[in-house]
Amino acid sequence: MPSKRLFDRHVGDAFLAGVPAAPGVYRVHDEAGELVYVGKAKNLKRRLAQYRDAGRRKRHAKMRDIVRAARHIEFEACPSHLEACLLEAKLIREHRPRFNVAGAYHFLYQFLGLRQNSGDLALCYTTRPDDFPDYSPHGAYRSRQATRDAFWALVKLLRYLAPAERPSSEPVPRYSFVRSFRKPAGTWLAPLTRFLRGDDTDALRELVLALLAKPAARRHAKEVEASLFALRTFRADEIAPLARARARTGYAAWPVPQAERDPLFLRAKYADDERAAWRQARKTHNLS
Repeated sequence: MPSKRLFDRHVGDAFLAGVPAAPGVYRVHDEAGELVYVGKAKNLKRRLAQYRDAGRRKRHAKMRDIVRAARHIEFEACPSHLEACLLEAKLIREHRPRFNVAGAYHFLYQFLGLRQNSGDLALCYTTRPDDFPDYSPHGAYRSRQATRDAFWALVKLLRYLAPAERPSSEPVPRYSFVRSFRKPAGTWLAPLTRFLRGDDTDALRELVLALLAKPAARRHAKEVEASLFALRTFRADEIAPLARARARTGYAAWPVPQAERDPLFLRAKYADDERAAWRQARKTHNLS
């Protein structure tokens, strides 16, 4: 059945007439009343009309699936597109509708933790930083693959700098990892902290120079270079974007809690739009 006829039958042929051409959020419910999708739009009327007009192209497949499931659509106008984005993210976090994937599982965002004790250095990877109260957590980082790769890359490189790796005697939660190193050569807590926060682009250079002094690292140059590449990729894809978002919004807290990471990026993305709107509103107010 064409999407237009299906939309009119499921939602009502007069539905769009009551939708405002304003920023906002819409909620799609199925026949059982379950919330199955949350979306946002700069123009609610135009966006919801796209569902009615969805074609047979592959890029419209998700729209067609949502229309097939829909029996009731609610909408809520917002003061700005940013407010609509923030509300959408909040509703997805709270309800995790089945057609929403991005942002629904913020509690799986990862942290890397550091701890130094009597010269020993320990690293942890976890999605549950509260289970590691003795560690300084850094994050939250979104990409599981990039964060895991960075953790294991650091482990491999520190093995060249430490006399021995200490087995962990502490209980480690599921899906978390801990590695401890006995008195690694050099003081690494400060440079690694700067690296993970995005405060220092030269931290990796210090690590490279220390590795060059180790014959074993030079013998395994390909492995070392692969680990350094994983760390550079992690810096480019996770560390630097998070640092830019914090700088652009003036977000001072560290680490960034899992639930606040996506809203932080939304505020950073639309910061210029919000400032422009504020200036326009102020100008209008002064003129009046």
